[in-house]
Amino acid sequence: MLPVFVNGAEIPPQAIAAEMQYHPAPTREQAWIEAARALVVRELLLQEAARLGLASADDASGGATAEESLIQVLLMQEVTTPEADEATCRRYWSANPEMFRAPDVYEAAHIRFPAVAEDAEAQAAAKEKAIETLALLTEEPTRFAALARERSACPSAASGGLLGQQSRGDLVAEIETFIIALEPGQICPVPIATRYGYHVLRLDRFVRGAVLPFEAAAPLIARQLATGSWQRAVSQYLRVLAGRAEIEGLAIDAAVTPLVQ
Repeated sequence: MLPVFVNGAEIPPQAIAAEMQYHPAPTREQAWIEAARALVVRELLLQEAARLGLASADDASGGATAEESLIQVLLMQEVTTPEADEATCRRYWSANPEMFRAPDVYEAAHIRFPAVAEDAEAQAAAKEKAIETLALLTEEPTRFAALARERSACPSAASGGLLGQQSRGDLVAEIETFIIALEPGQICPVPIATRYGYHVLRLDRFVRGAVLPFEAAAPLIARQLATGSWQRAVSQYLRVLAGRAEIEGLAIDAAVTPLVQ
């Protein structure tokens, strides 16, 4: 790979190769391009900070390096965005009510048959036991608690497999995928595979979170709008810097490059 130059300053191939670990991509070539693009924009920002005679903040926090702090100082000085007023926030809330809901809450029970993913034999045995248990429950659904106490390899077995009240994200994704598809009182008709083994699952209760009133959602909306406005403004600023710079060895469109967090 060849070096890249930004206004005559070289970004060597070794630096780009080291940066590639932070830019996973389907191909090595694409990862190299993304890494080179990141370093080009970083160099553009540092050169602009030097041109303006800026110094890094003395109270840089969060483990930021001197260069990262300097970039933050530059962007805070050069990039300004308007604050969304209440009317704007309210319009956004009215147009996107599903984005501002209280968490869904559900109650479920399960019977777990343990098996690690790397042990094919244990996986097969756990699945067979889960299928057998489902067959018993098809005949007598009321046996769920008793079978959980008898068969489940989970602390919840002591309470008949009850998992208590949960919210989205509390349980593994594989289980939650089935939970949202079940009706209250329904036992999942197939065993569910997770990294912990196989599960027999019953949904007991599901309460969809209500849309938050505007007063409760307003701070979140303001942050979302501010973040979007900031990202667009930074993208435009990077476009200006790239447009007036001499960049060799890489085609760059800073406007679509998420390089400044």
